[in-house]
Amino acid sequence: MDIVLKYENSKFNYRVCAIMIYDGKILAMQDDRSPYFYLPGGRVMMGETAENAVIREVQEELGITPEIIRPLWLNQAFFNEEVDHLNYHELCIYFLMDISKTDLLSRGEKFVSNEGHRTHIFQWLEFEKLKDEYFYPLFLKKDIFNLPSEFTLRTEIE
Repeated sequence: MDIVLKYENSKFNYRVCAIMIYDGKILAMQDDRSPYFYLPGGRVMMGETAENAVIREVQEELGITPEIIRPLWLNQAFFNEEVDHLNYHELCIYFLMDISKTDLLSRGEKFVSNEGHRTHIFQWLEFEKLKDEYFYPLFLKKDIFNLPSEFTLRTEIE
């Protein structure tokens, strides 16, 4: 059971997201319900660690098993979701992932995945262009530039 609580017109979410970086780009996704880009990930289940949840979600959405390098951010957000029109209170842990032992980069700059319960469109978005993209979370448009350079190097294919 996902850790989510709905009360009237509000919803609390406990989520995890995967930060997958390569060549100055971050992997983002869209689905048929969302007009904006967001990061791979999802809700944590009751009794599940955040680390296990982010690996499970990436496996479900992309069919790969990356390794966790480290947690990067814990973010608390309050927003109105334009898809379901609910007011959200969300806690999300963002994990930097190592994709070097996966086939992810061979899929191209933009690709479709039918893993899981819906079709997802994935795209590598350039850090420099994030400010112009319809992309959430908003804080990442700025904070992605504050990562130490060794974090982006560890995700490259050797």
